[in-house]
Amino acid sequence: MTGQITNIPNPGKKKRIVIVGGGFGGLKIARKLKGQPFQVVLLDKNNYHLFQPLLYQVATAGIEPSAISFPFRKIFKGYPDFHIRICEVQQVVPAEKRIETSIGSLDYDYLVIATGCYTNYFGNNKMALRTMSLKTTAEALHNRNQVLESFEKALNTPDAGKRKQLMTFAIVGGGATGIELAGALAEMRKFILPHDYPDLDLSLMRIILIDGASRLLSAFSAQSSEEVKKYLTNLGVELLLDEQVKSYENGILGLSSGSTLATENVYWVAGVKANSLAGFPTESYGPGNRLKVNAYNQVEGFTNIFAIGDTALMLSEQYPKGHPQVVQPAIQQAMNVVKNLKHLEHGQPLIPFKYNNKGSMATIGRNKAVVELPKIRFGGFPAWAVWLFIHLMSIVGVKNRLFIFVDWMWSYFTYDPSLRLIIKPQPSADEEEKKEN
Repeated sequence: MTGQITNIPNPGKKKRIVIVGGGFGGLKIARKLKGQPFQVVLLDKNNYHLFQPLLYQVATAGIEPSAISFPFRKIFKGYPDFHIRICEVQQVVPAEKRIETSIGSLDYDYLVIATGCYTNYFGNNKMALRTMSLKTTAEALHNRNQVLESFEKALNTPDAGKRKQLMTFAIVGGGATGIELAGALAEMRKFILPHDYPDLDLSLMRIILIDGASRLLSAFSAQSSEEVKKYLTNLGVELLLDEQVKSYENGILGLSSGSTLATENVYWVAGVKANSLAGFPTESYGPGNRLKVNAYNQVEGFTNIFAIGDTALMLSEQYPKGHPQVVQPAIQQAMNVVKNLKHLEHGQPLIPFKYNNKGSMATIGRNKAVVELPKIRFGGFPAWAVWLFIHLMSIVGVKNRLFIFVDWMWSYFTYDPSLRLIIKPQPSADEEEKKEN
């Protein structure tokens, strides 16, 4: 670790709020603190906010990553006493009110941990090396390359078995991301690939969705699950329920039933694990590595440290396992934390957090989606239209919304998104030298 981060002056001696993570929750807190009598420091590994719910469309060549990314420095341009540093936060030292990062240490008066989550492999670390996950822009672009390269390789191989293996796509996880991926791949097979690869027999392409539960979208109602099942089946997606993945080696996926699948393309979207910071007592961490918090989102035992969203575990009678790790709890907790930061400064009582479940939605593709609101459930085209509108309005930046809207409308009317590019990073000097030798 390097020394103290010294280039964040505080001449006004304002209390410093450090926000770790610029996802939905961290971004909301930072924006709501504009004009408040605090110094705000936002720390993130990237220099942009990422709209993760649409990463699957990047991975399937539907939209460009720049359309769902927005630079922090553009968002916070003109904010008074606001500082951004790109780094990795390594641990917190609560006793000294300090965090340690890849660029040095930083003192804080209040700390907000909004670090989100990453893919959960449930202890099977080999899966992390051999399957495709979908939590970052880099992963989405890697997935896009692999999907497109699979068809190029299938076109060039004389081996019929290898061709079939390259054209088999397994998706592990039947939640919203899993069904969205399955639907997007099925639409590629139906509308796009026959034109791009007329020399390939696309009847060989298989899309297999695997889940350990007895139904898809287990967080939704049974009616929505059945509706999604019907949509996917009609699109030609094969469903393997009550089935778990046990191994994946040399292109062979081993299942709990003893059967196997030959595939070169395995997506792992079966679960998430919190990105909680190190440095707290062992008892501060709950299941899934989430930080235990009280009703005010304060990490248990600390009045000046808050955790929100995916990384926070707030237990209640209604949510005995904590709030769902989705966008809405993070945003609502962020709003409540901002209020409580002001209350702390004025010696006022804190406001307990109460989650307002506004509903859930998932799309399976063109004209197919399910929406569950507190008092109504519906599917089909109306649900798809609602899904489009809500996601479009949630994107940061008018320009980004316009780009995505144009991409969606072009794809809808022409059946031909034009982003099927294989873009690889330039090899390093060491890699080039190995090739020459």
